[in-house]
Amino acid sequence: MKTLEANLPQEIAKWRDEIQTALTIKFTEQRLLELFSQGKLSGTIHTCIGQEFVGVAVGRNLTNADYVFSNHRCHGHFLSCGGDVGELIAEVMGKATGVCSGLGGSQHLQKDGFFSNGILGGIAPVAAGLAMAQKLAGGDGIAVVFLGDGTLGEGVLYEALNLASKWELPLLCVLENNTYAQSTHQRQTLAGDMRRRFEAFGFESKQSDTWNWTGLFADMSESIARVRDERRPFFHQVDTYRLMAHSKGDDDRPESEIEQYRSRDPLNRLLDEHEGEPWLEDLLKSITDRIDASVAAGNEAGFARIESEVRMGDPVSWREITFERERVVGAVREGLREALSSDPRVILIGEDIESPYGGAFKATAGLSADFPGRVRNTPISEAGIVGMGNGLALAGWRPVVEIMFGDFMTLAMDQWINHAAKFSAMYDGKVSVPITIRTPMGGKRGYGPTHSQSLEKHFLGLPGTQVLCLHHRYSPALLYQTVLQTSDQPTLVIENKLLYGQYADPEPPVGYRLVFSNEAFPVARLMPTSPADVTMVALGGMSLDCERALQALFEEQEIILDLFFPSRLYPLDIGFMRESLEQTGRLVVVEEGQSFASLSSELLAQIAEARFVRPVRSVRVCAMPRAIPSSRHLEEECLPGPDAIIAAALGVFDG
Repeated sequence: MKTLEANLPQEIAKWRDEIQTALTIKFTEQRLLELFSQGKLSGTIHTCIGQEFVGVAVGRNLTNADYVFSNHRCHGHFLSCGGDVGELIAEVMGKATGVCSGLGGSQHLQKDGFFSNGILGGIAPVAAGLAMAQKLAGGDGIAVVFLGDGTLGEGVLYEALNLASKWELPLLCVLENNTYAQSTHQRQTLAGDMRRRFEAFGFESKQSDTWNWTGLFADMSESIARVRDERRPFFHQVDTYRLMAHSKGDDDRPESEIEQYRSRDPLNRLLDEHEGEPWLEDLLKSITDRIDASVAAGNEAGFARIESEVRMGDPVSWREITFERERVVGAVREGLREALSSDPRVILIGEDIESPYGGAFKATAGLSADFPGRVRNTPISEAGIVGMGNGLALAGWRPVVEIMFGDFMTLAMDQWINHAAKFSAMYDGKVSVPITIRTPMGGKRGYGPTHSQSLEKHFLGLPGTQVLCLHHRYSPALLYQTVLQTSDQPTLVIENKLLYGQYADPEPPVGYRLVFSNEAFPVARLMPTSPADVTMVALGGMSLDCERALQALFEEQEIILDLFFPSRLYPLDIGFMRESLEQTGRLVVVEEGQSFASLSSELLAQIAEARFVRPVRSVRVCAMPRAIPSSRHLEEECLPGPDAIIAAALGVFDG
């Protein structure tokens, strides 16, 4: 960073670097707005003009060991925390020379320990996860999260505050209070006092403003030192005002109000008071020259290329795999135990997972005693704990988050869809997010409509993620060993409730071989030794009922099934069953969830698009399109079982 001339006024000399950074932010954002008005930029731009000194106050106190998480109004934070003007401008221009190669754009920046995301509120638990990583690593590194006053309406924020306080995480929450959430004044949206909300969770707090910017600098230095030294969370409210629109030009605030704050703005006052002075003219020239050069370089730069993944549907090769016959719940536990033993980066968090309870289905029983501090009970905060897992993963840990019932995954969908799934791609592959989420799905336990659903389909189809499932023909211990040793992407593992008490069984029935596709997460196949009549795909916990149907169809109808059990539900293509379908021309796909827009729909769509030598007659077996009753008798009517599977197989065979 260039400094001001040596002859600058004494009262300015002390803050020369901070003033230079703040003015760089101001003029960079003004140039971005000009470029947008000229049609040279697309998308959106949220400027922080008027709020520049907040980021500067924070950035001047940080070290290379610290993490920062920002939001949609992130340019000033980025430049204050070591970001480069040229990389920022090129990123907003969508160019390959941008900090994220143009993939993230204005709201999604990442460099070293700096991250931003445009999802309001959801960044709070991610930042708490980064703070937890700092606590686990030791040292004096901290995490900072920039919040807006509009964030106070988001429930996930309070989940994060509770966790950060309870676990004494070195997290600084900096709230930029500019009184507006987009276009709505906080008098319409905000109840109570801002500081008291944080103090209710045990945070100590401080309040400053950008008009007394030297006082802000002193206060922020003290706040950051408190977090760094005491290793506890802290809240710092900074009252400020943004002088430009929320985004580009959509500003409905009274001009008289804006003008009042424009005249109070510390940078505007500095520019007015020192207009024409040589030191200021030299400074402004160096800043504008740098911005001009960055814009010119951005104009000359090219665009990044995106390689598309194409599913080929090619047949797979098959192999044998050996594993011990063991109850599924025990194999899950042993897979987690092995991961904890072999990799100190693995940490388990979830509701009621510590001993003596050991999880609702006892999959983590005893692990907290053997690995104290690395198997942790959490509050009932599904979004919060998945967000913390995302933050831990960004920091290089391998978190495993248990969600007690799969139905509750809906509470964490934002963390899965807008955070875990996006980080690696929008940050140009510079980070990975090796978070694993475990959760039981499925019914047939009488738990009723909110604890019995199979919601897998709502989490499929997100690039950069994978969704796995357990079944009884592959060892869960092997699956978890592979996930936690090799996977570098967000992974959701579906554990069907009925399977927990069953055995993962390597012994095939008479007349069959048990073979596996040559993949990291293999498809298991009960391959008949005689020619098959019908191809069947069993998804997740339906493996048990499908195998019962296999036995009955052979014994009663002399119909032979070729039965497949995928371990990975996404990504998944029809390559594993192409060879079988070319032989049988008949397909039954069985899943416990409802059929509309389901995985079975996807498989049938792929078959329709593929070119087979012979046509394929197909049918799906799924749940009835209604809420699942608690009554055992009615539940059995709603969910697929062996009789429905047998009827479907007979239908395609006779049809």
